[in-house]
Amino acid sequence: MELKEFEKIFIEECEKNNIDSKKLDIEKFYNYMLGIINWNEKINVTSITDEKEFLVKHFIDSLTISRLLSSSKTLIDIGTGAGFPGVPLKIYNKNLKVTLIDSVNKKLNIIREVSKGIGLEDLEIIHIRAEELAHDPQYREQFDIVTTRAVSNLTTITEYMLPFLKVGGKAICMKGPNYEEELKESNKAINILGGKIEGVENLLISGDIERNIIIISKIKTTPNKYPRGQGKPLKEPLK
Repeated sequence: MELKEFEKIFIEECEKNNIDSKKLDIEKFYNYMLGIINWNEKINVTSITDEKEFLVKHFIDSLTISRLLSSSKTLIDIGTGAGFPGVPLKIYNKNLKVTLIDSVNKKLNIIREVSKGIGLEDLEIIHIRAEELAHDPQYREQFDIVTTRAVSNLTTITEYMLPFLKVGGKAICMKGPNYEEELKESNKAINILGGKIEGVENLLISGDIERNIIIISKIKTTPNKYPRGQGKPLKEPLK
């Protein structure tokens, strides 16, 4: 796909999904896509390699939460994989300082190379587990926004997310279908961790991809013992 065709499709998809296309840096998005797809021939970074599908399922999907960032200055994306939603949100919001973390270093190395190639600044990429970094005073309760996309059960993932948030910040969990039971079961854990469910937005991206956005406000400090180590948030979820 040539740049002009990419731009045309991107703008059309933004209009379909109520995303302001005036803020798009088309070339950065285009070159990031090409960089990830090229690397994918050597290392499996994403299962989506069709360019139109990549644009919709990675870029448009990520940008559906951009309007929730408002005046936010700092964002951490947990389990970022190939950089989603963190990298598109950074390209779209130049003044946003973004931190990406993941436990799979080979993917992070690719993000480092591709993002450096397109000139992204204020993008920090760390190979570490969330439960370790969340106890580092430099990162604990330092962020306005924390994001995850299709990562783990809600009770588990909120134990990793909420310790990073400042009081007054927001956790944004991007989920697919069948999230309702998870949401119900996570209520007590979210309360213990200092959060409160603010709401859920149900979207159909480009008319047929279901996306449910769970928004959690941080209303009080997270107790120091959370997140627990040794995989306990997964093995023994808070109840």
